[in-house]
Amino acid sequence: MTELSIQLVNLFASFLLMLAFAMLAQRRVLTLINLYSLQGLTVVAATTVVAHMTHQEHLYYSAVLTLILKVFLIPWILHRLVKRLNVRWDVETLINIPSTMLVGIVLVVFAFNLALPISRLSSSVVPGTLGIALACVLLSFMMMIMRTKALPQVIGFLAMENALFFAATSATYGMPMVVELGIALDVLVGVFILGVFLFQIREQFESLDISHLENLKED
Repeated sequence: MTELSIQLVNLFASFLLMLAFAMLAQRRVLTLINLYSLQGLTVVAATTVVAHMTHQEHLYYSAVLTLILKVFLIPWILHRLVKRLNVRWDVETLINIPSTMLVGIVLVVFAFNLALPISRLSSSVVPGTLGIALACVLLSFMMMIMRTKALPQVIGFLAMENALFFAATSATYGMPMVVELGIALDVLVGVFILGVFLFQIREQFESLDISHLENLKED
């Protein structure tokens, strides 16, 4: 049963990496939000399997909290933002998609090599997932850098938090429940603040392109 559980966690980790690449290449904002929701569901599934393997009861609570917050609540808020802001398509990236994917592959190789010594020292039952989690963090950070619109950058930040949570779950069997609740609350409050910030950008510049913010330095 443990061997099957380990294979399931590795499968979810691989799927998480595939979703990170899909989000990196995606241009439609609505699809990007749906991919984020699917990423959250993958983290929930992996957390549940790790909880079953290690008999860590608090991980079940973490999985439920993640399900409510990252699969339902935050995507619903983002969909509402898209509807209110009338944003449907994000075509502006700093470099083209094929070049972005090539850079992403280089980041994955770098992440695996960086995480390899740490994985060997880890006492986790699934140490190999640490490299995938680090790769997802770097890919999410890259998505934040490569997009010129504010909303995809917000989704990139949330995807990075998903990858960090997955790393904590697979490598150290999660964090104390108080810490997880605090992080969840911070993320939720951050989404609300960023929503207000997006509305202010749209009202001021009639666009969500953050390059307009450079105009404020000239004033």
